[in-house]
Amino acid sequence: MTAGTAADVEATIRDLEESRYAAVISGDIEAFSAHAHPDLAYTHSNGVTDTLDSYREKLRAGYYVYHRIDHPVDRILVCGDTAVVVGEMHADITAGGTRKTLANKALAVWVRENGRWLLLAYQPTVLPEAR
Repeated sequence: MTAGTAADVEATIRDLEESRYAAVISGDIEAFSAHAHPDLAYTHSNGVTDTLDSYREKLRAGYYVYHRIDHPVDRILVCGDTAVVVGEMHADITAGGTRKTLANKALAVWVRENGRWLLLAYQPTVLPEAR
């Protein structure tokens, strides 16, 4: 895959974001893994950070079950072989047996290696409660 225009890269990253969220909602761990960098740092809204292996294990064990995820994108910043997705993540999940509703701002970092874009890092931040 060639570098493409900024618009091409943005469209690719939007598609990859859609695909990775769809994979976790459907429980397709292999599809999620295909999008992930081996050095993935996946931080959760409670501050716990998983590696790719520990996150996959939690998905396999049913520790995280995603029922619904909405993930509006505010913007995508592209700098060379790095793309940063700035947006939000709103979800209904079960984590550790507890059903939760999440409302987060979120950053996702994608890197291009060997012509493929891979998710390197994810970081949500809990939105303040409406007053």
